Amino acid sequence: MSSREVHFVAALEQHAPADAVRVAAAADASGFAGTVVFDRFQPWLPQQGQASFAWTIIGAIGQQTAGALTVSAVPGYRQHPASVAQASATLAALHPGRHRLLLSAGDAIDEHVAGGYWPEAHERAARLFESAEIVRKLFTGSVKGSDVRHAGAHHRLETSRLWTMPAKPPGVQLWAGGPMSARRAGREGYGIVVQAAAPERMQALLRAFRDGAREGGHAPGRASVHAQLSWAPTDDEAIANALRDWPMAGLRFPRGDIRSPFDVAQLARAVMPDDLRERIPVSADPAVHAAHLRALFALGFDTVHAQNVGREQDAWIETYAREIAPDLE
Repeated sequence: MSSREVHFVAALEQHAPADAVRVAAAADASGFAGTVVFDRFQPWLPQQGQASFAWTIIGAIGQQTAGALTVSAVPGYRQHPASVAQASATLAALHPGRHRLLLSAGDAIDEHVAGGYWPEAHERAARLFESAEIVRKLFTGSVKGSDVRHAGAHHRLETSRLWTMPAKPPGVQLWAGGPMSARRAGREGYGIVVQAAAPERMQALLRAFRDGAREGGHAPGRASVHAQLSWAPTDDEAIANALRDWPMAGLRFPRGDIRSPFDVAQLARAVMPDDLRERIPVSADPAVHAAHLRALFALGFDTVHAQNVGREQDAWIETYAREIAPDLE
């Protein structure tokens, strides 16, 4: 794979399991460098209608594709960090060299279902870094055939190891919501992934990440960006798809504390077409989307996770292969 990659986001909120596997295979055959899935317990909206188990789906996708297999997981709530590490190591053993693990602080809509206290943002960040430490300990120790343990502020791990472990651990990236988390991720030797935003904000995150890596004595790890867009055969369809299928992209406040898809649906009723156009590219013109992807690479990201927010993915995949991918070379 090249150093600049576009990966297809298979939105498990919108696709039944078999369909998610099918569209991921079509994307792989059409030139996307990999597939990205998110470990969700609920959809964002009731009408999205799905929330299958990401680790099961990505295993099936791996059997039908040749590209990278990226899972965005949330350790420490529904799943202990050790369980996330085990799932990741197993996937990496099945598909050597293809799996990448993203770790997120999570959203209440998925994680509150386990019944625990949902912490404030600063504690969620602390729990994320501690969870990443546990995952790294298990990966590093298990490769060497050694047991590890952990006793921290939020999690415990009794003496144990991963018995199924690839020769090389999966790469680990952390979601960075601000410069402090980006800097710490770089300092501790992780890669980062960020949500596409205004260029100056993304530049600040990348700068903090690289500064942190320098402080920690590391070469900067992989830097990925999650980029939502709405393409359809006409501009009117593109905006209609975004309003119907992913209006959350137009919300002007964080949604990490919202607990119900029905609450998200109520809040999203206030989203107008211009709210979406200000936040994501919405166009029938492939050149608009190609320019957006090129701009993200120009900022310094090496991987773009491209998510067309509408439900109809087949025409998007064909358009990407025919009219967008050649523009990125």
